[in-house]
Amino acid sequence: MGRIFAVTLEGRIYSCKHCGTHLALTQDIVSKSFHCKHGKAYLFDKVANITTGEKEDRMMMTGMHTVVDIFCVRCGSIIGWKYEYAHEKSQKYKEGKSVLERFKIIGPDGSDYWTSHEAHIGASDADDA
Repeated sequence: MGRIFAVTLEGRIYSCKHCGTHLALTQDIVSKSFHCKHGKAYLFDKVANITTGEKEDRMMMTGMHTVVDIFCVRCGSIIGWKYEYAHEKSQKYKEGKSVLERFKIIGPDGSDYWTSHEAHIGASDADDA
């Protein structure tokens, strides 16, 4: 395997819980009202230091979306998903944006997020209505 290239972000960052790799800046958060199987998730306009999986269609709370799973470039942990295509017109704003599962990242203050008893089962997205 080759050498891993990771970008160092400046400012208030979210990092991979497993290896500390920088993933996103707080200023790039679009929404904190998303959900996944482990609880909260955040929608970001931009993320860094990721690789992507295969495209697949998934039925989510807000309809059908074509998504790819996203993984930390350094340790390979799955950290969320990226919206490639939204089948519903009202969901087009999600295209090209990424969701990071709060359970899998460390916040800018160094805090871990622990799953709550209210966590949803199965991957989903925000009920933005």
